Amino acid sequence: MTRQTAPMGFFNIDKPAGWTSHDVVARVRRIISERQVGHAGTLDPMATGVLLVCVGRATRLVEYVSALPKVYRATVTFGVETDTWDAEGRVIAERDATGLVLEQLSQLLERFRGEIEQVPPMYSALKRGGQPLYRLARAGQTVEREPRTVRIHRLDILGWEPPHLSLMIECSPGTYIRSLAHDLGQVADAGAHLSALVRTAIGHFDLENAVELEILADPDAADGWRRWLIEPHEALQHLPSVTVSEEQARDLGHGRSIELPEVISGEICCAYDASHRLIAVLVPDEAPGWWRPRKVLVAT
Repeated sequence: MTRQTAPMGFFNIDKPAGWTSHDVVARVRRIISERQVGHAGTLDPMATGVLLVCVGRATRLVEYVSALPKVYRATVTFGVETDTWDAEGRVIAERDATGLVLEQLSQLLERFRGEIEQVPPMYSALKRGGQPLYRLARAGQTVEREPRTVRIHRLDILGWEPPHLSLMIECSPGTYIRSLAHDLGQVADAGAHLSALVRTAIGHFDLENAVELEILADPDAADGWRRWLIEPHEALQHLPSVTVSEEQARDLGHGRSIELPEVISGEICCAYDASHRLIAVLVPDEAPGWWRPRKVLVAT
């Protein structure tokens, strides 16, 4: 029996509600019998939608897909505040939100478009003194968090059924939608929390093409889980790329720089062979026109 090569690529998973991102990673490990599995862009258990899972040597490429913009459908519920800033938390305040109108909310949203400063929630995986903030929060501690600069590319109203506001949000990596919901409630002087969240896209990975875990695990499906494995050249299509010769691929495989006469813009480039295998991720070398491997993915 011929042994199949170890998998290398990405799965676009439709994360179910109630699962942590780590739960999804553990399930994928069991499905494909591969220990080297990770994810790009954590989703809270309450949230559903696109979760990129990387397998094999593609775990070394997480940073390049994590940097892609994210798109969400979110529901903000006014009048109720929770300690986690979402529906999974404990209610800590209830306020009157009956006076809110759509025109007012539309005007308030202007404050959140473009580059904004955002304070992360206490219930988050950010660390303070080596401890995740959510552990400190569960222990009853609240610590100061430095505001972070994030960018909201788009913020559109999808619907208003008082006290629930539905939004479409396209944002930079590192944006907390729970923080956005909380902050919107504060400026509206009514309080609010995030009551529903669906991630509909990470860059060119969209929810329409995501696979459910049950389908990924179906042993009777044609080609099994391999039909859902996204090759690196598809996953990294947003990055500049070049096709290298066999000799250049060997040089890269041995950590040597190569000369690329083609004009390549930017500070990063993906080198593929004629079969679309990702050989290495390259960065400019000291000499003009020369590129050195930052990460070698295929031994030649």
